Amino acid sequence: MTLLQAGPSALSGLSSYATALVPGLLPMHGIGGAKDLPISPELAIAGAVAALTISFTVLAFAWRRPRYDAATDGRPAPAWLDSLVLSTGWAVAMRVLGMVVFLYAAFAAVFGEDLLTNPFFGMFYVWLWVGLVFASALLGPVWKAISPVRTINLAFAKISGSDPDEGILRYPTWLGYWPAALGLFAFVWLELVYPYSTELGTVRLWCAAYVAVMLLGGALFGNEFYEKADPFEAYSTLIGKLSPWNVRDGRLLVMSPLANLNTIVPAPGLVAVVAVLFGSTAFDSFKDSARWVRFVQTNSLITENDLGLVADNLALVVFCVGVGIVLAVGSMLTGVHAGESRRALPAAFAHSVVPIVLGYIVAHYLSYWFEVGQDTLIKASDPLTTGADYLGTGDWSVNYWLSYHPTLLANIKVLAVVLGHVVGVVAAHDRAVRLLPPKHHLTGQLGMLVAMVLFTAGGLYLLFAA
Repeated sequence: MTLLQAGPSALSGLSSYATALVPGLLPMHGIGGAKDLPISPELAIAGAVAALTISFTVLAFAWRRPRYDAATDGRPAPAWLDSLVLSTGWAVAMRVLGMVVFLYAAFAAVFGEDLLTNPFFGMFYVWLWVGLVFASALLGPVWKAISPVRTINLAFAKISGSDPDEGILRYPTWLGYWPAALGLFAFVWLELVYPYSTELGTVRLWCAAYVAVMLLGGALFGNEFYEKADPFEAYSTLIGKLSPWNVRDGRLLVMSPLANLNTIVPAPGLVAVVAVLFGSTAFDSFKDSARWVRFVQTNSLITENDLGLVADNLALVVFCVGVGIVLAVGSMLTGVHAGESRRALPAAFAHSVVPIVLGYIVAHYLSYWFEVGQDTLIKASDPLTTGADYLGTGDWSVNYWLSYHPTLLANIKVLAVVLGHVVGVVAAHDRAVRLLPPKHHLTGQLGMLVAMVLFTAGGLYLLFAA
């Protein structure tokens, strides 16, 4: 990512941090290079593929009927927890928390210096983009609870006496998640491709455009716009389906992540959302690989015409579109009931990619979030770079515990990728035995199994090649 200078290798020792973490710079995010993974790549890839194949075989013989039902799964949470989480006071507290952080970030963005010591960069790229995922996986759709644009829209509705759930127009069903997919692509393009993504004016403009579009959409279509069009809310809600929490009929429920995942409702644009999330993370690894760097730097057509940026743009599009195509083809290679269309299958099976996305986020961003997130908190105490210590964290130091344990970090990364794919296989199998004709319960899943194997092998290859 262009936000950050080339970062340290966990295995090369802490001395590399002394040169990488100079004042004003953040370490490179991502999964790191092969030196960060002191395990055999061939063994990891073979083991992952074997785990998928064995999982599929066991499921084929032991899981012949659907086990998850979005209307009945889950059990009531403890009464005190239900009362707390669903209370007005809790909702207000979450909105206040979201607005305070938003206003503090805006203060740093507007009045802070255009330096990477400005905590706004870390709050945007680390706390929001990465921290939101981990928080949602643990607590559910966090962004929906703390979203500042929802809060501002609610305030406008209260002032005007209107209902924030109702807009001037009805949100088009055919539009679905497509606006969220475009918003997510705009973010990853800014983060991974745009050469000026570390200039304060650029990031401020992106955030201002996001807030303006969200407020206009909320006024036109009500809160349903945020559910489908807000890129951060769509992302947070999808990942939140892997948490043990859900709300149904005004009750807080505790359920298994697989059961919760089954409650994702297929909609237009859902495949595009998961394709952008998965594809962009894979591209982030690929663009730092020796093979791609060497290609860009040695290809005469690229170097002589200064087309490096064009090459990165095309590669990002290819990765995102490629994931969507593999998912679509893998899910459609099956028979369906008479009168049904295969074109509905990709959206029906898109939920099975969500645990894969989470697995890659853990593998790709864990050490980045842990270490740069701390650094951001330290810098946040001095948002204007004046020597202030508003939060009392200015004299803290970053804990590099994960980098002290490269083998543990490597195992976490590989296990996250493998576990994400295994959970995806289970989710896809349960959906297949529900949707497909009995004679296609087994053969109809072979396309998805091949897709999962391709995702696993390709992802682990990039994990080691970056």
